[in-house]
Amino acid sequence: MVRSVRTAVAAAALVVAGVQYVVLEAVTAAAWKSPSYSYAHNNISDLGVPSCGGEVGGRVICSPLHTLMNISFITQGVLYGVAAVLLFRLLPGRRPWIYAVLGVIHAIGFTLVGLFHGSPEAGLDHGMAIHIFGAALLILSANAASIVVGLRLRPTHRRWGITGIALGVLGLLSLIVMGATGSSNISSAFERGSVYPFIAAELIAGVALLALQRPVNAVAPPLAVPTDSEQHTV
Repeated sequence: MVRSVRTAVAAAALVVAGVQYVVLEAVTAAAWKSPSYSYAHNNISDLGVPSCGGEVGGRVICSPLHTLMNISFITQGVLYGVAAVLLFRLLPGRRPWIYAVLGVIHAIGFTLVGLFHGSPEAGLDHGMAIHIFGAALLILSANAASIVVGLRLRPTHRRWGITGIALGVLGLLSLIVMGATGSSNISSAFERGSVYPFIAAELIAGVALLALQRPVNAVAPPLAVPTDSEQHTV
């Protein structure tokens, strides 16, 4: 693959988006002291709630580094959206712009989640409804994008195509189970099952694109010099 600035920037955006999300989530979770944060029983969005001491769904919320997590939410969405807009023309087949549209929807969803929090007070000003709407947008769009890209790549890049489809399907199935379990203790685990697959997909795509790049050969091929016989036939 000939090196492209557009492709390289998009690949880097995907890698940065995924890495910063995983790292900042871990840092924010580690800052919880009493009670400690549980990856199995706390929602991801609990990390972004600005208030401390209230309860949501029976979970006591207190995230000292909530600003950091909300920045991470918005950064993930924006970088993913930018990458999709830069990369969609590389997809084979008809209507490749679907990937770009899904990327922009993902960016909108994560931005809403970063600005409107799932806090105890959010139900009073419709902020919780906006938060849930944003979460649904970001999860559905990113997992759908993984499937769309996987289907487009499967005929020529079977391994990458199947990986994308599998991750997208896993994310959507986890979302369905999360909705079915409601506010039970296991729903938070399935929430992560709906988010982590598209984080994995973007990291795999970003690393693969960066690895496939090679510098453009800047040396032009030598001009052909006609032989004596060719000169006489002109």
